[in-house]
Amino acid sequence: MTSDRRFVIVGGGLAAAKLAEALRDNDFDGAVTVIAAEEHLPYERPPLSKEHLAGKKALADFTVDPAQWYRDHHIDLRLGTTVTAIDPVAKTVTLPDDSTLPYTKLALATGSTPRRVPIPGAEAPNVYTLRTIADSDTLIDLFGKARRIVIIGAGWIGLEVAAAARAARVEVTIVETAELPLLGALGPEMGAVFADLHRAHGVDFRFDTQVTEIVTHDETATGVRLGDGSVVDADAVLVAVGARPNIELAADAGLAVDGGVLVDASLATSDPDIVAVGDIAEQQHPVLGRRIRVEHWATALNQPAVAAATMLGKSASYDRMPYFFTDQYDLGMEYTGYAAPGDYARVVVRGDLAKREFVAFWVDADNRVLAGMNVNVWDVTERIKDLIGEQVDPERLADTTAPL
Repeated sequence: MTSDRRFVIVGGGLAAAKLAEALRDNDFDGAVTVIAAEEHLPYERPPLSKEHLAGKKALADFTVDPAQWYRDHHIDLRLGTTVTAIDPVAKTVTLPDDSTLPYTKLALATGSTPRRVPIPGAEAPNVYTLRTIADSDTLIDLFGKARRIVIIGAGWIGLEVAAAARAARVEVTIVETAELPLLGALGPEMGAVFADLHRAHGVDFRFDTQVTEIVTHDETATGVRLGDGSVVDADAVLVAVGARPNIELAADAGLAVDGGVLVDASLATSDPDIVAVGDIAEQQHPVLGRRIRVEHWATALNQPAVAAATMLGKSASYDRMPYFFTDQYDLGMEYTGYAAPGDYARVVVRGDLAKREFVAFWVDADNRVLAGMNVNVWDVTERIKDLIGEQVDPERLADTTAPL
């Protein structure tokens, strides 16, 4: 290393690894330290509830870079280590042994933690969440033993785990407080598509329903008690009620936070020497004109290039549209754009809804496209992206004979 600049990255997931890559790709020749809480090399998380859970991919298949890459690029990768405090004035981070590490620029990529349910029985040993490779491996082992599981929450993780469990011939009951799955993400029109999909594969949904207790016997969960007093028996329970961003370090350091760490279009926080990326970054989006925080793989993959440029003093702006995907049974889906509840006036469907081969568009009252989702229709993501923000004729948009 020839520069005396020291860049520190706090986090050990995809965003942290990609940020280290981007710094070296931009010819940064100073010291780079990555501080990762897990003992594993940084890896991608989507396979944990998809291909890995289905037995199709091993950890090595979705590890971002091999150990040799970090050595070859002179990255000081500290696994199994956390940062306990940040001092923005002294420009240091504190490690668990109370030693400090100085930084010139700091990046926060601390990710999220699964939310728990504050009800009796939630701490039983066979009540699970899914965030790490260890969690995914535990569920794989569970599928080989359990006859029936209850999943609390019908979001992406809950549904993807349900699909894997059904493939392993495990009986699945999903309990959800809303009236449909994915209601906040997709709205009722597309939420119904996923409800029908899972019912067709034998999943028992309990919508508009609260779990008041995880029933235990000898401190082991044996089912869940619902709001009406009835009990659904289970060999294990998965809690999949979302995740909370790990913003405590940032908040304790005095950085501006809200639902996440507040960043501008360049991903700089309220401290110009600190950037934030991935799950925790609540960004002022230059195209959408609003603050958004996106807990998806594409954000962790793509934001680091902008954050690296910002750390290096270059002008940069993260203007990509939100993107996420899922695979459940024989349904594959990609979603591009942003349509929050209340933002859109209608959903325009192009294709065959019954066969689950279609493209759906969320359109506002002025017939401007806010987002699009392709279901079992491929190679259209770029065309969907081009349509976002454009004013359209909804009837022509729904006409499969008219090119996108």
